[in-house]
Amino acid sequence: MDFFVQIAEGFIGMFQKGGETFIGLVSGIIPTLICLITAVNAFIKFLGEDRINGFAQKCTKIAILRYTIFPILAVFFLTNPMCYTFGRFLPERQKPAFYDSAVSFVHPITGWFPHANASELFVYLGIANGITTLGLSLGPLATRYLIVGMLVILIRGLLTEWITAIMIKRRENQLQAQVQQ
Repeated sequence: MDFFVQIAEGFIGMFQKGGETFIGLVSGIIPTLICLITAVNAFIKFLGEDRINGFAQKCTKIAILRYTIFPILAVFFLTNPMCYTFGRFLPERQKPAFYDSAVSFVHPITGWFPHANASELFVYLGIANGITTLGLSLGPLATRYLIVGMLVILIRGLLTEWITAIMIKRRENQLQAQVQQ
């Protein structure tokens, strides 16, 4: 009989933990995101969407800037997960690559700018704890993370843009073949 009681308690306990997590989100990150989204949208309205789009287009004309500077600015200023909204200023064909770059940079930035992705801080601090236990400085580690992260987001952005272009072309060819039939 105790076995069934334990199963029942475990079953309902799973949902209680889910409810606690939900309450944590509702009282934690969700209000922050709503305020941040409101502030960013107000800023865009205040400056003018045309100006913001113009600035974004200048920043993203060159692929190297599009997959380094643009995601770095997004992650630094808007933090994770709001940084992905910077993709709204890009043409549809470049959005997947921007997302790939931005999502790949939310961890490497943590060493220098922990505010950018507080949820990943525990990973960095775990590694940092091992480094400091060895008596080594964290500066070189954070710098290497940042430099390697910038290189990785550039490579991932360019590669994802290339793959996206192939997929778009393939889809266009399929649609064209269907139309001709």
